[in-house]
Amino acid sequence: MADGGYRVRAVACDPRADDEEVYRALGRATAPLTATWQQLARARRVVIKFNMIETTVEYFGGRRRELVDDAVARAVLRLLRERTDATLTALDTYPYGNGNRVPAAFNYRYLLEAYGVGMVDASLPPLVGCEVPGGGCMFARYRLPAALVEADAVVSVAKMKNHLFTGVTLCTKNLFGLPPMIPPTGRPRAYFHHLVRLPYVLADLAMVARPCLNIIDGLVGQWGREWRGQGRLAGTLVAGDHPIATDTCATMLMGADPASDWPTPPFRRDRNHLRLAAERGFGPRQVTAVDFASEVQAPVADFDAEPLDPEQTVASWRYTACEQGLYYRDHQAELVDRYAGQYIYLQDDEVVWAGDDPNQLGSRRHLSGDRHDRALWLKWVDPEEWEGERFSVYEECLRQRDAGP
Repeated sequence: MADGGYRVRAVACDPRADDEEVYRALGRATAPLTATWQQLARARRVVIKFNMIETTVEYFGGRRRELVDDAVARAVLRLLRERTDATLTALDTYPYGNGNRVPAAFNYRYLLEAYGVGMVDASLPPLVGCEVPGGGCMFARYRLPAALVEADAVVSVAKMKNHLFTGVTLCTKNLFGLPPMIPPTGRPRAYFHHLVRLPYVLADLAMVARPCLNIIDGLVGQWGREWRGQGRLAGTLVAGDHPIATDTCATMLMGADPASDWPTPPFRRDRNHLRLAAERGFGPRQVTAVDFASEVQAPVADFDAEPLDPEQTVASWRYTACEQGLYYRDHQAELVDRYAGQYIYLQDDEVVWAGDDPNQLGSRRHLSGDRHDRALWLKWVDPEEWEGERFSVYEECLRQRDAGP
């Protein structure tokens, strides 16, 4: 076994396979995950995070293109029902429609009901303040659903696809659906899904949730972006006992170097969250540190993140976001005096918006006016600074800029 002790398996599975074939292939991928199944067998409460919440369902080659396919979801639930007596609960938030709650008729309820799996809306109470083990990469603590914090085991079931902001969206990015996103108890989606912050937040969420079973549906994948991209027939299922290890192997199967970083494709917009987690000591830096076996060869299909904006513009957004974060730190007392208990957007050392709920704001590109290359930086103005933002992240980013290539 590789030095890290992580175990990941990738198996071949024809995208045209029937449910029974998909189930057998996933069983083959997960069978070697001994420690995972031991933890799940002991568990009384298991939380499952599927990458399946969306307003529409797009198909390619007869499979869900952007979301975990029904056949894979059924195989996951069937395996869990066979291997554990725990209470199974699906957990998700609904980031669409300005922070609305998960709708009653969400698009995979019928699958959960068929296997007696409950559903918890991550944006609803009860919520619990949760410290990131060892201190966070971006924030010291997060407010998270009690169902997650009280779970004995977590399962992340993701799709193999690219992402405009994070390069790849796999088992770790899938965890972004865990924090509540309805103010005032939760943070709006744009707060964590923010330039510079997002990859560090993903590392934090992985360290908090620590999913022991990580599954990637690569029967059909998606090139370019997380939504409305191009379908790819990848013909694989990937399973592992650690989110970073699983995603590291899957990123390699997608044809990218999992140790690379911004601005190297597919990490065109921000830093590589897998590398950040590994630098923190949570997960491997390379596939060679993983006990990895695969029935498929890389690349399983043509993948890359679409270059949506010019590289110079993206760099300007990142660096000016960092400057605004440090401006807030240095002027926190005066900003608290005026804006305590509100969200503010800072741009070029000026508060350009303040209010209770940025979900109602609309387009941030419109708010930026004619300064389209200057970042808008969002902050909850808290006199206590409960979340414990790591402003050193912004300092380090600017040091790298100043050091040059």
